[in-house]
Amino acid sequence: MRRGPQQDRWRTSSFSNSDGGNNCVEVAFLPGGEVAVRDTKARSRASHHHTAAAWDAFLVGVRAGEFDPS
Repeated sequence: MRRGPQQDRWRTSSFSNSDGGNNCVEVAFLPGGEVAVRDTKARSRASHHHTAAAWDAFLVGVRAGEFDPS
């Protein structure tokens, strides 16, 4: 069973306030290796859960600039 958002330790992205706070995300590393991501402005909504491998692949893409606007 997944734990509720209030039980996890959430970390706010270091880039969350770079655009005035409109794109804030938080990340929680869950027991068992999953990674949860949620919108800081909508904490009561469900978080997105990803495997550690999927999260690592996402971070590789971020660092490589795959998601940078053109």
